[in-house]
Amino acid sequence: MFQIRTYNQIASIGLDNFSHDNYEVASALNEPDAIILRSFKLHNEPLADSVKAIARAGAGVNNVPVEKCSEKGIVVFNTPGANANAVKELVLSAMLLCSRDAIAGINHCRGLVDISEQEMGPALEEAKKHFKGHEIVGKTLGVIGLGAIGASVANMGVDLGMNVVGFDPAISIEAAWRLSSKIEKMENLHSLMARCDYITLHVPAIDATQNMINSDALAYLKQDACLLNFARGEITDSDAVIAALDGGKLHRFATDFPTPAMISRNDVIPMPHLGASTEEAEDNCAIMACNQLIDFLENGNIINSVNFPSISLERSTPYRITFVNENVAGVLGHVLTVLADMEINVADMMNKSRSNIAYNIIDLESGACEELLAAIGKIEHVIAVRAL
Repeated sequence: MFQIRTYNQIASIGLDNFSHDNYEVASALNEPDAIILRSFKLHNEPLADSVKAIARAGAGVNNVPVEKCSEKGIVVFNTPGANANAVKELVLSAMLLCSRDAIAGINHCRGLVDISEQEMGPALEEAKKHFKGHEIVGKTLGVIGLGAIGASVANMGVDLGMNVVGFDPAISIEAAWRLSSKIEKMENLHSLMARCDYITLHVPAIDATQNMINSDALAYLKQDACLLNFARGEITDSDAVIAALDGGKLHRFATDFPTPAMISRNDVIPMPHLGASTEEAEDNCAIMACNQLIDFLENGNIINSVNFPSISLERSTPYRITFVNENVAGVLGHVLTVLADMEINVADMMNKSRSNIAYNIIDLESGACEELLAAIGKIEHVIAVRAL
């Protein structure tokens, strides 16, 4: 029986996919086979030797010690695209709030508590001129980061009648296929900043994106542009953003990651990390994360891992082994030699690598005994081995 340790509240619609016959799911398991979490920070938590996989019910994995997991042969999954629609809709809401000054108008109306019914109509008519806004149709939207969420936002902009430009130096072929042909690719960040009325960020929080929106980048802003950050707080230099607001270059800043200095500003629209906070997104992330763990634990297949290669092999026999090794030459050959010496035939196999990690699935014509697993585990550069 597999044990799954949960951190945070994971939607039951996902956890229900773990059959009671094969899985024990709880938040207080000391030697779990896998972990599933949302925002819990795992960096300071000890990882039991029993852990084979960690699934993050969300896209970002900055709360998971990915490098440490790779060293221990632990697969780290995320759920790209599962919360894309939730974030896309919030970005749309933020763009409209940046454009129409609706929040100030609402607050003004709430202040009319001592006015009579007869006075209400003329008062509202008089007030509306103070909250005149702009339409987004025909404006230029810049999307920085064109993964699942960024592509969804970019395509939405096209559907809304906006001119859309995008920048992503690491865009994949799969991501490019998701984009409308009407989206123009920009060669660098500065050219995008100079052209756009609205700029929305959808890159992961990694070393390369730390404070990527800094004073240098903001100097290229088009006058009165609006900046939106529903990705990660580390991507923007908060002091530089405030300086751009103070200088009048940046019209408004909408963010899911406000700082204390931003909370009371009228030109900042602060939100409490609402990006993926919908029931639908939480359900989608939980379902995807749980299904990925099930397929890995039961079959060894890997889909949507941030540190291991994508690999999936249809079972050809009831007997399967998988092993993780450092990505150096000769390891697979040594394993095949061990199998041959023990007169165990290989029915099918697949080997893939990613960066410093190699992962192997081998279907055998007979069962894998403990002696075989121990022999493979002793091969130099092998990190982990298991029978399924």
